[in-house]
Amino acid sequence: MEAPHHQAPATTLKITVNSPEQMGELGRRLAKLLRPGDLVMLTGELGAGKTTLTRGLGEGLGVRGAVTSPTFVIARVHPPLGTGPALVHVDAYRLGGGLDEMEDLDLDVSLPESVIVVEWGDGKVEELSDDRLHVVIDRAVGDTTDEVREVTLTGLGARWADADLTLLAA
Repeated sequence: MEAPHHQAPATTLKITVNSPEQMGELGRRLAKLLRPGDLVMLTGELGAGKTTLTRGLGEGLGVRGAVTSPTFVIARVHPPLGTGPALVHVDAYRLGGGLDEMEDLDLDVSLPESVIVVEWGDGKVEELSDDRLHVVIDRAVGDTTDEVREVTLTGLGARWADADLTLLAA
């Protein structure tokens, strides 16, 4: 009998989302689980719903400013309206060097005190934190309607080991 591996287990939840409204609602629910310093990586093709999810997240966190895709600014900071964390919304599509380049952006914000949402971050921001929530949005295979998405949330690291992702499936 082999000894169990000591790598932190990943916590995974799959959710089917049927509309942009539900995607926004998922973001609002997710906001309740997030805390300062959390890193959320969003993966999905263009038009999958990454910005819609992030918009809901911003609403749930109670931050200022309309959440739109930060494609041309690379990163946009949404300061909190209340006592919660700022939301840093990053589009890493054109970021080549990952973290160093993130630092160069000179975001006027402390990453440990913010919730960071990164679109197109695969292979670029993993070194930011061992603890991260990876959200993959796929169009439902074989589905005739264009709105249905399969969302897979995977919490990596100790931060997510005991997080109850089932709260998101409500």
